[in-house]
Amino acid sequence: MEKMDYSKTLNLPRTNFPMRANLPEREPEILKFWDEIDIYKKVQEKNKGRPKFILHDGPPYANGHIHLGTALNKILKDIIVKFHSMDGYDAPYVPGWDTHGLPIEQQAIKAFGLNRHDIHPVEFRRKCKEFALKFVDIQREEFKRLGVRGQWDKPYLTLMPHYEARQIGVFGEMARKGYIYKGLKPVYWCAACETALAEAEVEYGDKQSASIYVRFPVKDGKGILPEENTYVVIWTTTPWTLPANVAISLHPDFKYVLIRSGGEKYLVAGDLLDNFLEAVGMSGAETVGEYKGFELERVECGHPFMDRISLLILGEHVTLDQGTGCVHTAPGHGMEDFIVGRQYGLPVISPVDGKGRFTGEGGIFAGQFYLDANRSIIEELDRRGHLMKCSTILHQYPHCWRCKKPVFFRATEQWFASIDGFRQAALDAIRKVRWIPEWGEERIYNMVAGRGDWCISRQRSWGVPIPIFYCKNCGEILISSETIGYLQKLFRKHGSDVWFAREAADLLPPGVTCRRCGGGEFVKETDIMDVWFDSGTSHMGVLDEPSIWPDLRWPADLYLEGSDQHRGWFNSSLSTSVAVTGQAPYRMVLTHGFVVDEQGRKMSKSLGNVIDPAKVIKQMGADILRLWVSSADYRGDLAVSQNILKQMTESYRKIRNTCRFLLGNLYDFDPAGDRVEYGQMHEVDRWALVRLQKLIQKVIAAYRNYEYHVVYHAVHGFCVVDMSALYLDIIKDRLYTAPARSTARRAAQTVLYEVLVALVRLIAPVLAFTSEEIWQYVPGDKGGAISVQLTDMPEVKEEFLDDELEERWERLLAVRGEVTRALEAARREKLIGNSLEAAVELYAGEELHNFLESMAAELATVFIVSEVVLGRLDGAPEAAWKSDSIPELAIFVRQAKGKKCERCWMYHEGVGIDSGHPAVCPRCAEVLKGLD
Repeated sequence: MEKMDYSKTLNLPRTNFPMRANLPEREPEILKFWDEIDIYKKVQEKNKGRPKFILHDGPPYANGHIHLGTALNKILKDIIVKFHSMDGYDAPYVPGWDTHGLPIEQQAIKAFGLNRHDIHPVEFRRKCKEFALKFVDIQREEFKRLGVRGQWDKPYLTLMPHYEARQIGVFGEMARKGYIYKGLKPVYWCAACETALAEAEVEYGDKQSASIYVRFPVKDGKGILPEENTYVVIWTTTPWTLPANVAISLHPDFKYVLIRSGGEKYLVAGDLLDNFLEAVGMSGAETVGEYKGFELERVECGHPFMDRISLLILGEHVTLDQGTGCVHTAPGHGMEDFIVGRQYGLPVISPVDGKGRFTGEGGIFAGQFYLDANRSIIEELDRRGHLMKCSTILHQYPHCWRCKKPVFFRATEQWFASIDGFRQAALDAIRKVRWIPEWGEERIYNMVAGRGDWCISRQRSWGVPIPIFYCKNCGEILISSETIGYLQKLFRKHGSDVWFAREAADLLPPGVTCRRCGGGEFVKETDIMDVWFDSGTSHMGVLDEPSIWPDLRWPADLYLEGSDQHRGWFNSSLSTSVAVTGQAPYRMVLTHGFVVDEQGRKMSKSLGNVIDPAKVIKQMGADILRLWVSSADYRGDLAVSQNILKQMTESYRKIRNTCRFLLGNLYDFDPAGDRVEYGQMHEVDRWALVRLQKLIQKVIAAYRNYEYHVVYHAVHGFCVVDMSALYLDIIKDRLYTAPARSTARRAAQTVLYEVLVALVRLIAPVLAFTSEEIWQYVPGDKGGAISVQLTDMPEVKEEFLDDELEERWERLLAVRGEVTRALEAARREKLIGNSLEAAVELYAGEELHNFLESMAAELATVFIVSEVVLGRLDGAPEAAWKSDSIPELAIFVRQAKGKKCERCWMYHEGVGIDSGHPAVCPRCAEVLKGLD
């Protein structure tokens, strides 16, 4: 008789679903599919009429390719939008771009070789627009390649004419309410970029600076301090600010001491005396006087190298952290100096121009760059004998967020938004918002509570102009509802370029005159608005534009950006919204951390730890990046490296392989006709359904709580443990060897189908491409959904929940774990190879024995051995394996009796009894007879 190939009689898995992912090759095909069916439109049509969920996109700068941080942000947003669109909401997503401002100016200047001072503003702006639109297109394709779904054919751009019109409308309303004013104040200034900066545009980094002690000679002691050879000592790390010095601040309550050394007397704070003496190398000094700070008010000192008086004044800002307690005060170069100087009516001297060079007010230092002048000023102090000590110090110093160069305070006339005008309303609004993580609430609350007025003017060209006119005759400011309304019409038609292309007369309503002098000629403001004002008004320019984006509404349900945006976009959006509407523009705010390497270091080209998302996609696929985003707890910094991404690839493979197994064993399953009723299922099938419901519960709750790392771990654990290591392992025998149409096999397939159609939807927001690929192979009509994105999240089926059953199987699986350990020990001793070569004898205490006996029919299948024999614990042989975790259990492993069935591979003493099928066990023989 010819030997039979029993593999041909098995119900082996069959599917067209590929074994290997090949994501870099398959993902573009899926993108093409989404484009062809217009997936965004189809999802919106499907969800029409459902409650709205609006995630408003914080606009990235259109000034270069995306990086890993940008990818993280967009993927998080996509996960949220996709989940909500599958969880009963109409969740439109309109992506946007910030297309104005310094970042784009700088890149356009570099790309086109421009000199902005030698080119007409209109032409310069045209080049900036060209550059911005180029990178809008580039980034749009990069975001789509990440699998991000959105209204890509109609995004919002801050350079859109209607957007600019809404922006100046917000400005005009804030001006009408008295929140906008022009004033002389010190503001952060970047000499390299030649513009004022807002606090949100400044970042701190290490800088090495000069550290000097300087003496100011007392000229008029007011009868309190002696004048002859008497000096007040200051300490500073910014020698270049000394030409602007007009005062020295003392704390009114500190004790100051006058010491004598070598015929000269010096005034310093008593608590800092020892530090001072050590720093300047002075010894043998004696105290000759003690004073409270308030006693020394208005004592006059001479400036060390300018023909000017430096007045002793009082200020609560003086500390004893370092220095001398006598603080060099230059109102033109510091906000605290400016405030205290204003109280004393001091002049505001600001002798440095927009390029950072000293003006004529700088005296002998005129023409020098302010940082270069440090050396000259120190030399002049030394020449005049007023330099007591010079060294260097490494300290945290403000730098420009774009060019990364040091910035400084410079007093100039700028336009400001008065935060005091609506501060309390903003603080109240913060308390009504849900902040994720919760600490975000206190962070932004404290920022707003302590924030100074917002400098909103910039001395650049690429942006939205400040829509203000000045009377040519008397200089009176002109801004009104009438002028703003007229400009809005022009902006909607021509864009803000019209401001730069036309004269003032062509931008004003006919017949406008100056309210002060009656003059009819005006000039335009030349400054533009802070780019944060641009993006900060997007809630109006996007959410409240139903003629353009009818699916949106104001306010947004969610803003989502990096944690640095507490002082950036979240803050500017809150300010403009509260100022105009009295409430926040968002109901929730979610912040994520920054991308770092495995050692927690920031991404840096110099460290060589930068990971390009484009390279990751090309090598591994976008779904690996998406899985990484979901795996990390975004509430802190997110670590990534090649090693971490390889780990993600392994995790992805396990999830994919689980789905491949499910699909492979459903090749002949028709859910419409082959389903098996719950009551006809094996216990292990019902247990798997319980575990599935628990997974659905956990994952849906995690999605709703924005805890995507919980989603990742729950899905991964379910695939690896509940499915691959347990259920799928246990049912393989039934799937492969039972009659194809038997109730036993169909029951297992019913469970596989339930798991598959739930699992593929649960992973869809994260593994966008893989879930779509799986969906195309799912058997049945799938409710007519041609894409998994057109389905809803699975719901928990209460009829499948059975706590008692779950407890029984958790106990049985604990026993299985001990059996597995015993089998491993037997394998190490070469007693068995494959577990089916084993027979297991279980010796249990009475209660456990009774429990196992009630499930005796399942045991061999659950343990994946050929035979299980039950016995009492007191009858266990001496050589039995003792369980540490289950004391009432002992396990003895021996070789199974009989021969190996060539079909099911189990050992059975009945192999060969059936003469028609002599190589198989009786069970398989019966199946084969059915096939015959």
